[in-house]
Amino acid sequence: IPQVSYASTAPELSDNTRYDFFSRVVPPDTYQAQAMVDIVKAMRWNYISTVASEGNYGESGVEAFIQKSREDGGVCVSQSVKIPREPKQGEFDKVIRRLRENPNARVVILFASEDDIRRLLHAAKKANQTGHFIWVGSDSWGSKISPVLQQEEMAEGAVTILPKRQSIKGFDRYFISRTLENNRRNIWFAEFWENNFNCKLSRHAVKKGLKKCTNQERIGKDSHYEQEGKVQFVIDAVYAMAHALHNMHQELCPGKVGLCSKIDPINGTHLLKHIRHLNFAGIAGNPVLFNENGDAPGRYEIYQYQIQNQTAEYKIIGHWTDQLHLNVHSMQWPGGTRQVPYSICSHPCQPGERKKIVKGIPCCWHCERCDGYQYQADTYTCKMCRFDLRPNKNHTGCVPIPIVKLEWSSPWAVIPVLIAVVGIMATLFVVATFIRYNDTPIVKASGRELSYVLLTGIFLCYATTFLMISTPDIGICSLRRIFLGLGMSISYAALLTKTNRIYRIFEQGTMSVSAPRLISPASQLVITFSLASVQLLGVCIWFGVDPSKAIIDYEDQRTSNPVLARGVLKCDISDLSLICLLGYSMLLMVTCTVYAIKTRGVPETFNEAKPIGFTMYTTCIIWLAFIPIFFGTSQSTEKMYIQTTTLTISVSLSASVSLGLLYMPKVYVVLFHPEQNVPKRTRSLKAVVTAATMSNKFNPKAGLRPNGEAKTELCESLETQTFPTKQTYISYSNHAI
Repeated sequence: IPQVSYASTAPELSDNTRYDFFSRVVPPDTYQAQAMVDIVKAMRWNYISTVASEGNYGESGVEAFIQKSREDGGVCVSQSVKIPREPKQGEFDKVIRRLRENPNARVVILFASEDDIRRLLHAAKKANQTGHFIWVGSDSWGSKISPVLQQEEMAEGAVTILPKRQSIKGFDRYFISRTLENNRRNIWFAEFWENNFNCKLSRHAVKKGLKKCTNQERIGKDSHYEQEGKVQFVIDAVYAMAHALHNMHQELCPGKVGLCSKIDPINGTHLLKHIRHLNFAGIAGNPVLFNENGDAPGRYEIYQYQIQNQTAEYKIIGHWTDQLHLNVHSMQWPGGTRQVPYSICSHPCQPGERKKIVKGIPCCWHCERCDGYQYQADTYTCKMCRFDLRPNKNHTGCVPIPIVKLEWSSPWAVIPVLIAVVGIMATLFVVATFIRYNDTPIVKASGRELSYVLLTGIFLCYATTFLMISTPDIGICSLRRIFLGLGMSISYAALLTKTNRIYRIFEQGTMSVSAPRLISPASQLVITFSLASVQLLGVCIWFGVDPSKAIIDYEDQRTSNPVLARGVLKCDISDLSLICLLGYSMLLMVTCTVYAIKTRGVPETFNEAKPIGFTMYTTCIIWLAFIPIFFGTSQSTEKMYIQTTTLTISVSLSASVSLGLLYMPKVYVVLFHPEQNVPKRTRSLKAVVTAATMSNKFNPKAGLRPNGEAKTELCESLETQTFPTKQTYISYSNHAI
């Protein structure tokens, strides 16, 4: 037997395998649940609780809501509470306590009976939760007054839903005109009359102290009247059945009045087919039709309970027909605010933060900052920036790390450059002086050839400063490899040749009158350049194995704070490679120092071993201080500046020591005491060395002889024996020896 319902909304009635003859003109709760899910999502609420009255309506409605929310995603249920059919005392207080366990879940979805809603609001009011909960009620709440009566503030802001309906004015006129006389066919009308007017029709009512009905009472005049919300659906259901019977009669009994044999008895299956194919305008003008499951289309109106000017009312704020249409600007929340309240488990993460989902609750998460060199790759992931990048300010992406180099204007560069400029000027001044007085005895005695070689090495040491500060490229890096160690190698090779010559001369002089081998200027130059060529050979091998290039080092200044990170533009010379580059120069320096120590006993009137010794001792101290400073700052963020400055100053100081101790005294004599720049007489090498040795032993003050007579004799003896064709000359420098 086909049925057409005007009020049943249970979702399970849509099961066509069990209720195949059931149809309804009201939408099922699945549509209502979908509409409520859409409201929740439109308000950006993702953490809610549900309350259901025990029974088919409440439990099925909540189940449909949860199912739809899972299908759509983005909504999580904090608490799902069920109100028993016969709640005990304090049961609603217990429900409120459970809802308060998660204060972030302020929105409560209600599929409950009218009485349960009223008692739940009362319990919330008693718990002083006015304004905390945001209620979203099903059609059981709708726009009814009874659930919110005398607890309007507790219900303020509640959003409710009702199937779209329209008040039927013709029904109002008909019903208001009903009296006991003209409506005798309805056997329950007399009971309604007594309840509506609070009177009794019994003749004994007065004796019992009750008001007696006079039959002069009028509906809507002597009592409150409001049309029942389902009147429209009752009328549509009746019309649906009537239309189906009419269509079936026309099909099976064309042109006949009354029943014909084909519909006597009526075939229920055939009648159901006509019901499911109906499509007519209902009493309110809306189309009445059914889908394959017998369900009417979902059409709902969205209400909100608002209080304005001390007056509470339900206000239509939107509607739902397959999709939600909501006027958010007309909505008003507890306290009269227009700001949509929050009902979320976790606030959105800030840019540069990733979500760490709480296990089992996809709407709840902890926000973790993408720190260090990480950036937010997506909502749930932080990734490391590429080695040459750093995160931007809010860690949402990566930007190139700034490139730095030692600038000429930097204090770390200004001081070494000033030292180098002064040193180069002093070196050029000495060279100019030596060239100007090239044929004077002091310049000749100083060993002009080696002096110019040594001054060239000193000049290169100063010039290295400019290479170390210049912007690195393949050319600059190649020149650094060549000249950084070459200047020192030339300087120390020349000094080593001189100290070795002094040592061999005095060793030979104590044993024989003959001069040692390889003490001529040409021999000294060959020895010096041979020693310096070893440095060049090593650099050439290095070029072959590892060609020079400029690199950007992103590890040098990769600080824990990426804001301070910098890429350092530098040559591909590691600390170890630098030590190897300077290692040969240091070997020459140490060897030269050893010879200076060996010749420390030679009288200072006869040679310049003492100034060379002081030069080497001072140089060793400089480089011993350089090593801990250079390697001790390897982990510093200022490494590039400190190491470059330390290296350039150390090289310049080494050159300055040699220039100051070995050449400034000669320049002083040449320029300010020309009377001492004269030749002396000559004696044999054996006699000079013996006299110098014995004089030093028995007369310590012999070294004070004016004009360095003994020293002059030694130099003249060497010049006479080695270069007999040349005239003798005086020596004030160990370059003569």
